[in-house]
Amino acid sequence: MSTARENFRSSVCRDSREFEQLAGDWGDLQRRCETATPFQTHAWLFSWWTAYGVPGRLRVVLVHRQGRLVAAAALHRVRGLVPVLTPLGGAITDFSDVLLDDGCPGAAEALARALAGLARSAVIDFREVRPEAAVGCLPALWDGPSRILPDSMCLELPAVPMADLVARMPSSRAQRTRAKLRKLDAAGVEHREVEAAEVPAAVERLLALHQRQWEGRGVTPEHLTGRFAAHLQRAVAPMVADGDARVTEFSIGGQVVAADLTLVSPRLAGGYLYGAEPALRERKIDVATLLLRHSAQQSSVNGQSTLSMLRGTEPYKNHWCPQRVGNRRLLLARRRLLPALAVLTAQIRGRIWARDTVHSWSRRTQQRTVGAPVRAGSGPH
Repeated sequence: MSTARENFRSSVCRDSREFEQLAGDWGDLQRRCETATPFQTHAWLFSWWTAYGVPGRLRVVLVHRQGRLVAAAALHRVRGLVPVLTPLGGAITDFSDVLLDDGCPGAAEALARALAGLARSAVIDFREVRPEAAVGCLPALWDGPSRILPDSMCLELPAVPMADLVARMPSSRAQRTRAKLRKLDAAGVEHREVEAAEVPAAVERLLALHQRQWEGRGVTPEHLTGRFAAHLQRAVAPMVADGDARVTEFSIGGQVVAADLTLVSPRLAGGYLYGAEPALRERKIDVATLLLRHSAQQSSVNGQSTLSMLRGTEPYKNHWCPQRVGNRRLLLARRRLLPALAVLTAQIRGRIWARDTVHSWSRRTQQRTVGAPVRAGSGPH
């Protein structure tokens, strides 16, 4: 499928092998899209498709100008009551977006036209869109109905050294955090950054620590699956090589006791997954403080402006006085699909209402039980 207007040529890649071969051009475009997050790297998207994709449903929209890739949207078709086209990445991806060449006027309009050509029989559904995401410009360019709905809440900190993060806290909380930092120093915790060639083995160790850490406490089931492990091992190695990810191992006395995977872009560093020996709790070593101190130091040195805790408002995150930043959900449809868009919008709003009702009930229950106000994010998510 191809069209042409104003020197732009659009096409749709439906073949896995062809998508794999786009790595070089995709990476070049990603570097020219300032708002891209690590979840838009070719390594992450192609690995996710390899692990989770359904053959025959790949739809990668590509826009070229004078032979150069200037816009891209990696989608797949999902069947259901309302057929949708949604980004690759699924539930294990915190931010979805498209790629637009910042130096190419007209690339967004060309992508909107290409997406409209693909959306004749399905609603386009972009989940987990950051406020500054490139895809945010599409509703204004879209010739048809669109909807913008709330999605997950994320917590963010400025990417500054740990001392500056502690200085932002109330004095009593800052005092307790400094005591935790002194305990980390006294324990002799050392760290090392894992090289790309070591990533598969390091990811295996990280996932083993993650499983032990959450044993008996409700670990996310997907994190224990072979396909998730294979996805991380396949995706993270090239991401580390390209500077889009860091894998850090922490040790005491030569034994690895914790490991962390952080995803990195020029603007943002996000702590994606970690694992730690349960015995650290018995030694009163605060793992969250350990990981955040290292990530804050690395991010402030490397020039990121945002230290993201990614999706979720768990109470331990609120300890650091973060800013709440809401993701959005963008729905785009052709006029002929307005009834399908209405059905999908009603389904989403119903789920949002149910989620918020459960959160409110949980907070009220805790207040009655404990007799004290509950911090934001303490309910289920």
